[in-house]
Amino acid sequence: MTRKTDPTTRLRSTLVRDAFSDTINRVAYSGERIVLERRGKAVAAVVPLADLELLEDLEDRLDLDEARAAIAETRKKGAVSWEKVKAALRRPGDG
Repeated sequence: MTRKTDPTTRLRSTLVRDAFSDTINRVAYSGERIVLERRGKAVAAVVPLADLELLEDLEDRLDLDEARAAIAETRKKGAVSWEKVKAALRRPGDG
């Protein structure tokens, strides 16, 4: 994906609050990424929907990779039953 503008703009949150519609339009129509700052510290970001969708896809892929690794490890090492786990965690005096 080619960006039309500088990848990230930093704006004070008060400026964004005062010009919210303009900020949303900059993100939606020009693909600009805007980092909101409060007292000079980045606190949030407004990004195009396509960027959010890409981030969610990447998270899903990472989750899938981790799930596949967990399944492979279980197949290799075997599983422990829930009853055994509960018994191992039970403290003296627990019912």
